[in-house]
Amino acid sequence: MTQAPAGWQRNQGTLAREVKIEGRGLHTGRRVRVRIVPVDPGAPGARAGIWFERSRGDRPLAALPVDASLRHAQPLCTMLRARDGIGVRTVEHLLASLLTQEIDHATIHLDAEEVPILDGSATPWCNALRDAGRVPLASAKRFIRVLRTVMVEHEEGNEVRRMSVAPSDRYELDVCTDLRGFPALRWEGEVTPASFANHIAPSRSYGRLKWAVLAIAAGYLSGKPILRGARMTSTATIVGNKVIGGLRMPDEFVRHRALDLVGDLAMAGAPILGRVSAWRPSHEMNYRLLAALLADRDAWEWAEAA
Repeated sequence: MTQAPAGWQRNQGTLAREVKIEGRGLHTGRRVRVRIVPVDPGAPGARAGIWFERSRGDRPLAALPVDASLRHAQPLCTMLRARDGIGVRTVEHLLASLLTQEIDHATIHLDAEEVPILDGSATPWCNALRDAGRVPLASAKRFIRVLRTVMVEHEEGNEVRRMSVAPSDRYELDVCTDLRGFPALRWEGEVTPASFANHIAPSRSYGRLKWAVLAIAAGYLSGKPILRGARMTSTATIVGNKVIGGLRMPDEFVRHRALDLVGDLAMAGAPILGRVSAWRPSHEMNYRLLAALLADRDAWEWAEAA
């Protein structure tokens, strides 16, 4: 048993009512309808945790739990894929929102492969979940408590990426990133339901227009969907050293890295009691850190809120 960090509930929870959202996928460009349905894990036949259900029309295709073992590497997003090849891509913003708004049990129904990008941030998801309301359940809230430091590093050419997670009584982030033509940025703080919704969720996906055009063309040539649904309404689009329409906050780029990090680490199935430090994080590095932590069973333990 442990004391729940300030700002977090002591009980697990689900939605008070169903959430419905429609939009287009960032990479596939396809329109998708999403329904997030409440789940009481104590009900007969109910599945605990967060699950995705894919369908085509009225025909079910697959059900996938949110589990790091199902992560499938893809360019510029996080994807979960079952052994039969059916998957769900670009799950990170939704997973970050469910985790931080403390929806521990729900089923997400999609009629296409990709979670919609909406405005490029997690704010629409957070708002929809909060509007639906939360029902506390009988089970105690669970956390992953880090017991010793785990580190990963990757060097590619002259670029080095480093990440670590160390013991802490709270969920903390220290994220640094740099982008040519812009100053190096750092965001440091505690992750709570309120801090995520107010300070991290509004940040948008971003990228340079010239690289996006090349990536889209390469994706069509290779048969992989990359940025086909990218629009200036769903990304912070960089041209030269400026963002079209401006930034929502001066350090929006690094805050979005923090958003993606929270979403990718949500594949662990619970908030982390630890301090995550990240230098130039990416989806691949986020997963490497998570995989290294979960693989070292002496480095962490489950902790239930008192």
